[in-house]
Amino acid sequence: MTSTMIVLIVGIVVVLTAVYVSWRAGRLDRLHIRLELARESLDAALMRRRAVVLELAGSRLLDPATSLVLAAAAHEARIAGPDEREHAESDLSRALRAAVDQERFREKLAESPGGGDLLEELDTAVAKVVYSRRFYNNAVGVTRTAQRRWLARTLRLAGHTEFPSFFEIDDNPPATMSPE
Repeated sequence: MTSTMIVLIVGIVVVLTAVYVSWRAGRLDRLHIRLELARESLDAALMRRRAVVLELAGSRLLDPATSLVLAAAAHEARIAGPDEREHAESDLSRALRAAVDQERFREKLAESPGGGDLLEELDTAVAKVVYSRRFYNNAVGVTRTAQRRWLARTLRLAGHTEFPSFFEIDDNPPATMSPE
């Protein structure tokens, strides 16, 4: 083997390695973009659910105690800081389940003027929270796996981004929720 051949082989290996590292860095960047979009979608779904719950609580279609419980839970979820957010959103889910799963709740609300529309909006908002959280947690799992790889850690391909964390809340829909 001549020195020209060795230089050529080393050059090809260096170029292929650089292409692979660049591809991995690009993939990690795309995963972070996907993660940000999923987080924004989850935030929008949670905000929509809070808005619908507040609208329902203020509609005068519910008894005062139920309205107060729902409004308080939605307000707490709205003002919760990043550390308390998961807990506050879980509390809102539990309050919503307790209200909606009351005997004849859906029938009474559907019979009220405007109640059917609110019920439909509520079902949609609750379902979107479930789907958005699943999508976000899936994106977190894929991104964490990519960040944990040896090459990504060694070459710091993720830069100084934080290790993403899952968003764990109790988002079980009410038992009487109509199937989507």
